[in-house]
Amino acid sequence: MITTIRRSGLAVAALAAAGVVLAGCASADPLDEGETTAPSGDEGGTTLVVGSQDYYSNEIIAELYAQALEAEGFRVDRQLRIGQREVYMPEIESGAIDLFPEYTGPLLQYWVQDPPERLGDEVYDALVEAAPEGLTILDQAEATDQDSYVVTREFAEQYDLTTVADLANVDEPLTMGANSEAETRPNGPMGLAEVYGIDVGFTPIEDGGGPLTIQALQSGDIQLAIVYTADPTIAQNDLVVLEDTEGLFLASHVVPVASDKVDDDAQEIVNDVSEALSADALIALNRQSVEQQSPAADIARAWLEEEGFLD
Repeated sequence: MITTIRRSGLAVAALAAAGVVLAGCASADPLDEGETTAPSGDEGGTTLVVGSQDYYSNEIIAELYAQALEAEGFRVDRQLRIGQREVYMPEIESGAIDLFPEYTGPLLQYWVQDPPERLGDEVYDALVEAAPEGLTILDQAEATDQDSYVVTREFAEQYDLTTVADLANVDEPLTMGANSEAETRPNGPMGLAEVYGIDVGFTPIEDGGGPLTIQALQSGDIQLAIVYTADPTIAQNDLVVLEDTEGLFLASHVVPVASDKVDDDAQEIVNDVSEALSADALIALNRQSVEQQSPAADIARAWLEEEGFLD
């Protein structure tokens, strides 16, 4: 599912005002300047703040960046699991966060209303042009983690659903489940109505397409959910991804967003990580988190060792 930052620290009060509950393990504000994790390298050098969404897959990718940088002597301050795009993007744009794993299509839609670009390279090129001053869009990965509409296998067979457009054949009320911000995003109920002419209700479920969302699907509390395509729970639960024939969802490749503090050497390291991160690799990383409950740092370290980024 799918932006830059510049400011010196986000107070807890600001997050409360935004009405956002952070789901990280720590109870403290993850953007508190006192929360620094695993600094390395020259004590007198620049510290790069690496952030992530409040989403396990995004946290793993952020750890890939952070550990690869640390292996080359960069100091890193991790500010992970700090919410969704509406919360963290102002901080990226203000410079409070220096490096963040993002997704090409959703980020383009954040900066450009109704962009005409839909496919991978054209979306990336448009994103590079749209980035605000002070932010750099680094190389996109092959890996994608794209928003998708999913239904249960039983529901798909009941109404012969293979595409999003087929939802028009459903003769019962439809309710979509997703994080609360999806209600006003282009791929939420409004976008579904505008692009496909299909009206649905909305139930906020604040776990990014996780276990609560899957449970709501399986119990029938919702009939349609937004789940990222790299989420291994799709296969685990035999869910059906509906084909988006009208291009409601833009291409969504993993892409790092960097501040001016990320110099050429650091950019090269992160670009090398992106080059190695394939679609299959991301699904495999996510599977370790979902099935084995492995910590993001451990998952990232093992992959970086295997790919030769760590000695």
